[in-house]
Amino acid sequence: MILLSIINCILAALPSATEVLDWEEKLRFFDIKLINVADFSELLVRLIFTTSIIFFVVHFLYRKNSKRRDFYFSYLAIGVIVFLLTFLLNSVKLELGFALGLFAIFGIIRYRTDTIPIKEMTYLFVIIGIAVINALSNKKVSYAELVMTNAIIVGGLWFLEKRLMLKQEGSVRIVYENITNIHMGNHDALLQDLIDRTGIEIKRFEIEKIDFLKDTAIITLYFNANGNGLSQKIYHYADDDDE
Repeated sequence: MILLSIINCILAALPSATEVLDWEEKLRFFDIKLINVADFSELLVRLIFTTSIIFFVVHFLYRKNSKRRDFYFSYLAIGVIVFLLTFLLNSVKLELGFALGLFAIFGIIRYRTDTIPIKEMTYLFVIIGIAVINALSNKKVSYAELVMTNAIIVGGLWFLEKRLMLKQEGSVRIVYENITNIHMGNHDALLQDLIDRTGIEIKRFEIEKIDFLKDTAIITLYFNANGNGLSQKIYHYADDDDE
């Protein structure tokens, strides 16, 4: 009885829905509401949910399998910004056309200094997709369906990364000066010398250019970039050489 009395007192003290609406209508600045409790609550819940999914994909799937951190910040920032942009502009009734426009804009992103590799571009597409799906889902889509959709995306990425063991091939271009090994009969000796000097577990290599006047050769080394513990500088050198 005492507990019921306390609950009734609390409920009686809480403002009714009509009082809340009247309070919201009165709080205006230049004829714009200062706060809409229902919309603000929905934004907060969806933002926390979307950010958690994006963080899980970037931190536990992408970073641990690619060993790259240069896109870590970009993925998190782009995911949150795309979600907020889509969610806030969704009230303008752009919906599907707006979502396709976002995919078109961000799908052709090319940073000024570095070209985004195919795998990183795929993850960028996934991050944008998660943000747009969670922002544009309306009342016709239940939260169970929304959670299931995100679970399918995360589960699919995990399956591709862990079970199928898809390997990302990295490359680095070097200038090699031991010209005596640049011979068809010295393939094994050349490969072993490259491994000993670089410490990279080389899968294959290509001799792109030979300069007998300077006794040098330009060789591109190819290696498995997943789980190889390679220095981040190798990726930067490879990207610089590709320009």
